[in-house]
Amino acid sequence: MLQTLRSAMRISDLRRRILFTLWMFLIFRIGTHIPVPGIDNARIEELFQSGSLFGLLDIFSGGAFKAFSVFAMSITPYINSSIIVQLLTVVIPAWEKLQKEGPEGRKRLQQYVRYGTVILGLIQAFGMSYGLRAAVIDSTFWSIALIALTLTAGTAFLMWMGELITERGIGNGISLIIFAGIVSRLPAGAATIWTYLSAGSISILSILVLAVIAVFVLAAVIWMQEGQRRVPVQYAKRVVGRRYYGGQSTHMPIRVNTAGVIPVIFSTSLLAVPVTIAQFVNAPWAQKLGDIFSFSGPFYITANALLILFFTYFYTAIQFNPMNVANDLKKWGGFIPGIRPGRPTAEYFSRITSRITLLGAVFLAIIAAVLPWAVQVVTGVNVYFGGTALLIVVGVALETMKQIEVHLVMRHYQGFLR
Repeated sequence: MLQTLRSAMRISDLRRRILFTLWMFLIFRIGTHIPVPGIDNARIEELFQSGSLFGLLDIFSGGAFKAFSVFAMSITPYINSSIIVQLLTVVIPAWEKLQKEGPEGRKRLQQYVRYGTVILGLIQAFGMSYGLRAAVIDSTFWSIALIALTLTAGTAFLMWMGELITERGIGNGISLIIFAGIVSRLPAGAATIWTYLSAGSISILSILVLAVIAVFVLAAVIWMQEGQRRVPVQYAKRVVGRRYYGGQSTHMPIRVNTAGVIPVIFSTSLLAVPVTIAQFVNAPWAQKLGDIFSFSGPFYITANALLILFFTYFYTAIQFNPMNVANDLKKWGGFIPGIRPGRPTAEYFSRITSRITLLGAVFLAIIAAVLPWAVQVVTGVNVYFGGTALLIVVGVALETMKQIEVHLVMRHYQGFLR
């Protein structure tokens, strides 16, 4: 791998992209330490003593939310806006047409995502500022409005930075910003474990068991992320003028985990809302609601697993349309051996996706819902073993590695994958 990295740094264009990406990471980390004006940080830290939606936002922001910096909302409004636009392309025919028009149509949809990011950012920023008004030094309307505008400006800056990384850097910029935020929390997690070990709360054996589990889980996540079902496809021969085209055999890869980490984010965010609401309401029913939706409670684990199963099937159905795939295959003269073109092919794809999606959904539910609880029970280490963060980190790392691989192969260098 070191030889591969040296080969990558010899290519001027790739070296420039990598260094630009690292420079953007530095700016991102500096921004996470710039505080929002008018906030009592000591009061903010008190809200992170129990798990809530704030904890999820703090993971994605790389600790910026706990410090309530200008990047406190991270890129979450952009993610929500992208998901909403993707869902609306199925409902609105004009947007579906734009998606099929190629780069120009996708550029127009991307503009809608930007508008949605600013709107959602404003709504979320005002909601956060009002909900956390107890931590605002001067809780007047104009002070809350200033805090909300500052948070929205920070999210818009991160959105611009992410698109700049995608254009001039290496990999998907938005995903890399989330990746940088999660990875930046690793030293703090290691320091927490060391504190527990020094205090005698945990033993070295527990840490070794935790490390072994982490290695096995990491290997399983990589294996599942790269897993695919290869459907054999045969293309018929076509005569164009005096030449023959087609006639070759190939395969169509269908990913086991088509939905990625989206179902986990949906489920975790939805179940964290009651706990977050309970923190702002001083009433007996709110305390009971918080106990029911506790992260380590059986109700939360069961509900989280079931919601992940539902959202995995839902998002896969949006991303992969068997009828469209069958029609495109028929259009280009392709067919699956033993399956008639058209509707039978679509039904065949539907059966395959239904089966492999079940495997991917169960895996996501185990990693995100069951694994954190199981690790704490087995090891006794009271450190959140984040399945969501692990899935994001592995997915982004694999995708970035593949892009570096493409640049190396284009210039006849040996890549990471052999």
